[in-house]
Amino acid sequence: MSKTRKENVWHETADIRAILLLLCISFPTTLAARHKVPRYLNKESSVDMSHMSHVFVGWIDLGPDAWALYDFRSRADWTDDIAVLNAGFVRDLQATYLHGRTIIAAKDKADENIAGSDLYIKFSDVRVDYDNEHLILSIHFIDPKTNGEIASIPVRPYYGDGHNVTEYLKAALDEVGVKLQVEATGESPGKKKKQ
Repeated sequence: MSKTRKENVWHETADIRAILLLLCISFPTTLAARHKVPRYLNKESSVDMSHMSHVFVGWIDLGPDAWALYDFRSRADWTDDIAVLNAGFVRDLQATYLHGRTIIAAKDKADENIAGSDLYIKFSDVRVDYDNEHLILSIHFIDPKTNGEIASIPVRPYYGDGHNVTEYLKAALDEVGVKLQVEATGESPGKKKKQ
């Protein structure tokens, strides 16, 4: 083989190795990026909600009729999981994210008994992105005295991670709890308080 031919083969091999190296480096990053979404850890609303100590938290309606999409045996099983997820979310708000506040929770999607509350946190545009393990929703902060919206967080995904839909929705609800902490208390997630 001539010297020029050897050099060409070496350059082609080096080019292929460089391309393979780039693919190896970028492929896991691409896969991870597909599932990750930005975390919104800064306060976006301009309203000071730190003095609002009685909070009514609305129902996160995960769509009982979507039970078959998530491989549940029945609508009743999925409806039970929705209730468990909502109850767990409210417990976490009370214990961790909105610690020290009186939290009253909606019992179902029709419950809006906001009497005696300083703040009503309502969720809308709720949907589950099963393929990417995202819970998508918007958050509304409402003054119960005027029934007027004082702040809102637009529709966005909250990423969860788990082996099944219930696990990743719980993780996504933790991300929603972090966002509520930032907005309602002004505290960053690093300052979470546990009982």
